Amino acid sequence: MLTKSQRPKYLNLFKIREPVMAVVSIFHRVSGVFLFLAIPFLIYWLALSVRSPEDFASASAYFTSPWLKLIGLVLIWSLVHHFFTGIRYLLMDISIGENLPAARISAWLVFGIVAVIMVLVIGNMLL
Repeated sequence: MLTKSQRPKYLNLFKIREPVMAVVSIFHRVSGVFLFLAIPFLIYWLALSVRSPEDFASASAYFTSPWLKLIGLVLIWSLVHHFFTGIRYLLMDISIGENLPAARISAWLVFGIVAVIMVLVIGNMLL
């Protein structure tokens, strides 16, 4: 048991190195929160866009703002990351890739797939 003098005085979160599986798990939770919080705004935007041609034009004009483009990119990242991490977890639920080396590979694979898709999305936005 640690005595009071042996306890750390502060916890520096930037010096802690989490394994890649933990980082994927944390991002999975964060992306789920982003997607959940975006639901009311996306429903409003969809309802506005299908009301009339004029409303569609005003709804699509929202995405001319750089800030809303950035928010859109974050939501696309959230969807892609949450989807592929969810597939990873479903495979682990049926005992595929549960051991440590396979879990590391699948975590890095998720990061790689998400990075490739995001590069394609950003490249498509710039064209």
